[in-house]
Formats: sequence, C-alpha cells, structure tokens
Amino acid sequence: MLTSENRGLGMTTLTSDALHRGSRFLREHLATRARFLSANSAFVARRRQRNSFFHEQVNRLVASQTAGGRTIIDVGCADGLTLAACNHEHPIGIDVDQAAIEEARRLLPEADFVEAAIEDVEASPATAPDHIVMSLLLDEVYDADPVLRKIRSWCVPDTRVVVVTYNRLWRPALRVAERLRLKVRTDNENYIPWVELENLLAVTGFETAKRLDGILLPVQIPLVSRFTNRWIAPLPVIRQLSMVRVTVARPVTRTVTPPTSVSVVVAARNEAGNIDQLIERVPKMAVDQEIVFVEGGSTDDTWEVIGEAVANGQSWNGTRLRALRQPGTGKGDAVRAGFDAATGEVLVILDADLSVPPEELPRFVAAVTEDACEFANGSRLVYPMDSEAMRFLNLVGNKLFGNLFTFLLSQPIRDTLCGTKALRADAYRRIAAGRSQLGEFDPFGDFDLLFGASRLGLRIRDIPVHYKERTYGATNISRFSHGVLLLRMSRVAALRLKFVG
Repeated sequence: MLTSENRGLGMTTLTSDALHRGSRFLREHLATRARFLSANSAFVARRRQRNSFFHEQVNRLVASQTAGGRTIIDVGCADGLTLAACNHEHPIGIDVDQAAIEEARRLLPEADFVEAAIEDVEASPATAPDHIVMSLLLDEVYDADPVLRKIRSWCVPDTRVVVVTYNRLWRPALRVAERLRLKVRTDNENYIPWVELENLLAVTGFETAKRLDGILLPVQIPLVSRFTNRWIAPLPVIRQLSMVRVTVARPVTRTVTPPTSVSVVVAARNEAGNIDQLIERVPKMAVDQEIVFVEGGSTDDTWEVIGEAVANGQSWNGTRLRALRQPGTGKGDAVRAGFDAATGEVLVILDADLSVPPEELPRFVAAVTEDACEFANGSRLVYPMDSEAMRFLNLVGNKLFGNLFTFLLSQPIRDTLCGTKALRADAYRRIAAGRSQLGEFDPFGDFDLLFGASRLGLRIRDIPVHYKERTYGATNISRFSHGVLLLRMSRVAALRLKFVG
C-alpha cells in the first residue's frame, strides 16, 4: 500500500509489504544468487583480481564524482576497493558475498559493513549519507524499481546517488568473456539501457544530474589503455561506445496526491484458469479498491468462474469484485467498457493471463500519484523474460514498433503492446472525449490510449515489468494480421500527431 513515510522530500514510498508481497520470484532470485556465491566464491575473487585493471578504471570514474563527502554507502561493495578509492571519513559497505566482505574488512578496518542483499536491508545504515554508490549492481538485481525506491528513502536533499551500468552495446563481448571464464556470469543479468536507467530514476524519485562515460579498453595495454580511457573515451560520439556510464542523480521533491480509490480493469477472454489466482495476487493500493472484470467471447467457462468469484467474495481482502460483459468485441472494447464502469480515481489495466505479475501494479499507481508521469505504460523489454513468454517474431515486432512509436509520439516508448497501464480517471475522460479525432479502430486499446495521451500532451513514462510465461490458455494476439493493423494505426498517428499541417 502507498504510505507517506518520506515526507521530508515530498514523496510517497512503497512499504516493504508492497514491495515483497507474494514476491516468490525475488526470493528465487536471491536463493539462486546465494547458492552461486557459496559454490563459486573463490572463482569470483580470482576473476575480480584478474580484472583489477577494469575495476580500477571504474573506481577512478566513481571517485571523480564522490569528492568532498563524509559518509558514503557502497551498495554491492565487493572487496571494498571502491570505498577505498572514494576516501570518505565514514565508509559503509553492503554486499551479500561473505568472502568479499571479509576482504573489505581487512582493507578498511575502520569501515562499517552489512552482509546482506540490498533487498533484505530494511533501515539505512547512515542517517544522512553524502553519497550512495551502486557500481554494476542494478544489472544483477531482480528488480531495480524497489531497490531504487529503498535507496531513495535513505536520501536527504544533499545526497547524490552514483550508479554505474554497462553499455548494452557491449553485451555480446561480455557474453564471450563469460564463456571464456574471463568474467563472472550471474543469472538473469539486466544490462539496463542507459535511457531506461534514467527513466527508472525519474519514476522512483530522482533527477539525473550528470552523466560520465568511460572505458573503451577494459584490459591493460601499457601506455595505450590509460591514455585511451582517460582522454579518448569521454569525447563526443565516441563516448557512446564506452563500456560503462556513471550516472549521478539527486533526490527530487514532488507534489504527492495519494489516491483515495483505484480500479483495476481486467479484460478476460478464455482465462478461466487464471481468475482466482489473479484476485488473490492483486495487492491493496488504496483504501477504496475494486477489480472490474470484463468478459466477452470466451469459449471456456470464464464468465461462470468470474460470476462465482463475485458471488462468493463481493469484497476480497477489502477489494470489491465486479463483473460485466463487454458490448462489442476485442480487448479495446473491453477496456473502454471497464473504464466507463470503473469508479476509481486511478485506473489500471491488468491482463488476465498473469504474464505481468500483479504484485508489480503498485509501481504504476505510485508513478501516477507521485507525479512522475501522467500515463504509466508497462515495458516488458527491459528485464530478462521467461524463455517462452514472447515468441521471437513478437519480440522483434515489439522492438520495431517501440522505435516507431517513440518517433510518432515524441516520447520514449519501448513497448507498445504491454497490457499493463495506469492513468487518472480524469485524464482518461479527456482522452475519451477526443477519441473521434484519431479514430475508433483500435482492437487492443493500447494505441487508443497512447495516441490520446500524446495528443493531450500527457507525460508518458515506461514502467519496466517482468514478463512471465502464461500457465493457462493461449495468446489472443495474431502476429501477422495484427501487425498489419498496427501499421495502419501508425499511419493514422503519423498524419494526426507528427506530420501535421
């Protein structure tokens, strides 16, 4: 549930219950990570030592952005060399690797260390840190959003957060290095694109203050590597090829208007096997909350299962359950019917196939109510997805249409067909009022909303989500016929939104 724990900076934060409720995926990730470190701690230490030149170069970049502070927290501190390079009076390190923490204690006996995964650290180890460093950490965590929200709650206005991330262009080379055992490979590495990192920072309460690109040569070639990394890597154009980026962010103050009510609209067709689980897994996001099921065209007993759930639990965990049958056909028609019937101040769309975990809905509500955006659009193309979650051609099509819509809407949109979205009810009513200007031929509902939001000048932000393989039923998307329809809609959008006159 949304709370107002961080009032000093004008932000709401998600409670630990909202971040971890039902988060078995996170627990599985942490357990896998713990098993890996337990079995490979010596190998990890050897790789870190062998790649000492690369880490020295990273630490040089981090230290250049953390001068003049007293207290520094290094999340994912490893052997403590980053803390040593930053040279603060009160260094604090956090890491889940016990062997690395022991090395760090020998290097910095005056420092304080916490041996835990960042997801399991509840309270800040310092009351007013000058700097918080996350060097190559976000590429390894299961979910960057709650991690950044936690770090945000540790900040005071003068805190600067320093994040180091890989360049996705280097991913093929890094994969080769992993196969040659020159680099340690961990499961489900994110390699978050730089533009998506800044988007995540904005959504979780930060503003990007500075960017520093570096390291073209991660291995040491006497005289050449240091010169190239220091003098060539930061140059315009060339810097886009750098291996890492250092992003410096500051916490921002926003106007927060927590929602009094939330409506979750679920279009359900042939999803009988998912209904009960969906109801149980939707978290509580407002005192007054409802789930509005809209069924249409099912050939299984979806309508009967929904009806039974409504009859047996008019209020599930304080959430009202409602059901209606859509008047027309297609998901877009179902979403519009659900929105018209919804009573919530904030409207959320959730697909009934559970491919996007319902536990991730609070971040959509938070993005809208914390004034990070006016339209929260789910993006499945940031984190690693289950192997069978999206077919290859669908993936390629989504990426192509993402680039096309970024151009058409003049706002970055990575994923156009993710079914999870959120906006305030009054914003939706404005979109609906102008729908006739763009046409009413969208069977999905996604583009009707995206085009309408763009026409009104609403701030759209992608909200990264995890994408899971469906466990019941089959997809209702046709790759080819729907792809042709997307091109037709793109043509209309181009004429109405981009090439105007």
